[in-house]
Amino acid sequence: MVVPTRGRNKDSPPLKPGQQQHQSPGASPRSGGGGGRPSRSPGRQVPGGARAMRKGGGGRRGARSDPQRPYREGPAAEGERVVLGRSPLRLLRVCRDRLRVFDDRKASLVKTDSKIWLTFLLAALAGVLHWCHITTLFENDRHFSHLSTLEREMAFRTEMGLYYSYFKIIIEAPTFWNGVWAIMNDRLTEYPLVINTLQRFNLYPEVVLASWYRMYTATMDFLGVPTKTCWTVNRGKGLSPVESCEGLGDPASFYVAVIFLLNGLMMSLFFIYGTYLSGSRLGGLVTVMCFFFNHGECTRVMWTPPLRESFSYPFLVLQMLLLTYILRIPNINTGSLIALCVSNIFFMLPWQFAQFVLLTQIASLFAVCIMGYIDSCKLQKILLVHMVSLSVCFILMFGNSMLLTSYYAASLVVIWVIEGCAWLFGTVTLKYLTSLALEIADDAHIGNILKSKFIGYKDFDTLMYTCAAEFDFMEKETPVRYTKTLLLPVVLVVFGVIIKRVIKYLMWVFPQAGQPERDERFNHGELVYHALQLLAYSVLAILIMRLKLFLTPHLCVMASLVCSKQLFGWLFCKIQPKTLVFAILALMAIEGSSNLQTQWNIMGEFSNLPQEELLEWIKVNTRQDAVFAGAMPTMASVKLSTLRPIVNHPHYEDAGLRARTKVVYSMYSRKPAKEVKRELVKLGVNYYILEESLCVSRKKPGCSMPEIWDVEDPDNSGRIPLCTLMSKDSRPYFITVFENSNYRVLKIPKE
Repeated sequence: MVVPTRGRNKDSPPLKPGQQQHQSPGASPRSGGGGGRPSRSPGRQVPGGARAMRKGGGGRRGARSDPQRPYREGPAAEGERVVLGRSPLRLLRVCRDRLRVFDDRKASLVKTDSKIWLTFLLAALAGVLHWCHITTLFENDRHFSHLSTLEREMAFRTEMGLYYSYFKIIIEAPTFWNGVWAIMNDRLTEYPLVINTLQRFNLYPEVVLASWYRMYTATMDFLGVPTKTCWTVNRGKGLSPVESCEGLGDPASFYVAVIFLLNGLMMSLFFIYGTYLSGSRLGGLVTVMCFFFNHGECTRVMWTPPLRESFSYPFLVLQMLLLTYILRIPNINTGSLIALCVSNIFFMLPWQFAQFVLLTQIASLFAVCIMGYIDSCKLQKILLVHMVSLSVCFILMFGNSMLLTSYYAASLVVIWVIEGCAWLFGTVTLKYLTSLALEIADDAHIGNILKSKFIGYKDFDTLMYTCAAEFDFMEKETPVRYTKTLLLPVVLVVFGVIIKRVIKYLMWVFPQAGQPERDERFNHGELVYHALQLLAYSVLAILIMRLKLFLTPHLCVMASLVCSKQLFGWLFCKIQPKTLVFAILALMAIEGSSNLQTQWNIMGEFSNLPQEELLEWIKVNTRQDAVFAGAMPTMASVKLSTLRPIVNHPHYEDAGLRARTKVVYSMYSRKPAKEVKRELVKLGVNYYILEESLCVSRKKPGCSMPEIWDVEDPDNSGRIPLCTLMSKDSRPYFITVFENSNYRVLKIPKE
C-alpha cells in the first residue's frame, strides 16, 4: 500500500516571482519589520515559489488584524485626535485602506498556500511514479513474486546476501533483542572470530527494518489479518515445484518493498530540490524528467536493492537540499542545523563510502568560502554540524576507527584551523598520522586504488577492485548517453553561465574594499557550491565508474537551473520559461523515451540451479558447525541460506578480512597444494568451494585470478594454476565430495 507522503517543510507560503509582499503602514521594505534598505539576497526560499514571507510581516500570521496600538499620550496623540475629529472622511479612507490591505493579504495567502500544496502534490506524484517504475523493473527482471524463499535469497548475490542475512537473523530470533545481540556477537561471518557486525558492516538499516517487520507481523497476527498468500509454483523443465509466498508477511518481499518506498520518496525530494534550487516548479519537473530519461545511469536500486547506497543516497538528497537552504538564507537558524546534522547521520550510518562523498562536499564548501560567497562564520557552523554528526556515527558504530582515521575527519579538523592551500597538505598529513598512531589500515586500499589510477600501481587487493567493471574508469559511452538525452549539453550551458558570472564577480569584487559593493553583483553561493560539487562528482565518476551514481543525479539537479531567473532572467524577457522548458523536454524525450522503453522491455526470471543444488547439498550433508571457504559472492549465499560458518565474505573494507581473503584465493594461484592446504587449515576450514569459472574467466587482460596472483607471487609464475589441477584430481591434499556444472566442494582432511 502506498502511503501519500507529506511535505517535510513547514515554511511560510511563497509569493509569485516578482510579486511583492503587502506591508502595513510604517513597515520597512524587509518583511517582518525593521529599518534599513531592502536586501538583495534571495532570502528564504520554499518549494514552488520565489522569496518566502517571514512571520510577522507577510507570513501566515500576516492575515490577522493588526494588534491594537497602545494609547498614546501627549501633544502628538492629541493632534491626531483633532485631525480625525475634524475630518470624518479621512477616518473612512483609513478604514477602507486597512480593509483593502487585509483582503489583499488574505487572497495572497490563499493563493500562495495553494501553490505550496500543489508543489507537494506534484512531488508526491513523482515519488509514486518512481516507486511504480522501480518495482515493475525489479519484478520484470526476476519474477520475484513467484520465487521460492531459497531462490529469493540466492537472488541477493554477493554483499547483498551478506546484509540480508543479518535481517534474517533478527526476525527469526526469539525476540528482537536476542537477534540484535546475535549480530553483535557474530560467530558465523569470520570464523573463528567473534565480531560485532553493527560496528563493521553498517547494518542499522537491517536492524530498523527487522524491528518494523516484527511489529508489523505481530500487529497483523493480533488483528487476525493475513499478511501473505502462498501457493505452489510449477517451475517446469523437470524441476521440482516450490512454494512461493507473496505479501508483506514474506520477509524478502517486505525488505525490498521498504527500500523501494524509500527510493520513491527520494524522487519526491528531487522534485522539491529542483524546485527550490531553481525557484520554479518547472525546475522540479526538469530534474525528475532528466532522472527518468537517464534512469539507468542514475541508480541501480531496481537491480540491487539491498546495497548500502539504496538506504543511504536518499538521505544525501535531503542533506544537500538542506545545505542549499542554509547557504541561501542570510542567517542560519538552529532548526536547520539540527536537520542537517540528522540527515548527515542517516547518510553516513548505512554506508561506509559516505565519508568520501562528504569529503568532496567539505572541499567544495571550503572553495566557496575562499571565493567569498559565504562567510567563515557560516562555514564554521556547517563544519561543526559535520563534526557532531561524525561523532554520533562513531558512537553508534561502537567506535569504528575507520571513521576517525578517514580523510573526511582529517579535513574537518584541518579546515577548522587552517585556510588556503595548506588544507590539502594538512588533510593528507593528519590522516596519515592518525592512521599510524591508531595502527589502522582498513582504508589503505582506497589510497592504493587512487594510486593505480594515476601511476599504475598494482597489488592483489587493488586488482581485486580495479578488475571489476564498476571500479574501472568511466565508460566512453557514458558521456555519449548523456549527450543523446541532452542532459550534458543543458548542464554545460548552466555551468558555463555560472562560471562566467563567478569570474565577473571575482574580477569586480576583489579589487574593492567595501562590503556594500559585493551585494551589487552575483552573490549566490548555493549555485557556486553546486557547480563545484559537480566538478568533484565528475572527477569521482571518471576515476571509478560506480560513482556515476552521484554524478548523474547531480546533473539532473543542475539541469533544473535552466529555469532559474538569477541565471537566465535576460532570456525569459524574450521567451516564456514554459515554452523553453517544454521544448527542451520534448527534445530530451526523443532519446529518453527510448531508454525507458528499453528498461520496460527487460523480461527475465531468476534461476540458478547449480547454486541451488550446492546449498541443498550443504544443508543435508554437512554438520551445522562445518566451516566453509571460497569465492566471496558464494560465501555470502552459503551464510545466508545454510547458516554455516564462513571465513571470508564480500565486505572487503577490513584489513584483516582482506588478508583472510588472500589466503582463501590462493587456491587460484600457482602455489603448491600442500602450502595452500596448510594455510586453510590454520583458518579452520573444513570445506572449500571451488569455482572453475574463476580459474579461467578473464574480464580484461591481466585480470584472471592466476594473472592477478602472478603480480603478487612472481616466484611461481609460469606454473599450472592450482585450481586447474584441483578440477582434474584433488587428491592427495583435498577430497572432492560434491560436484556439478559450476561448483566443486573439496573436503580438507585432517592431518
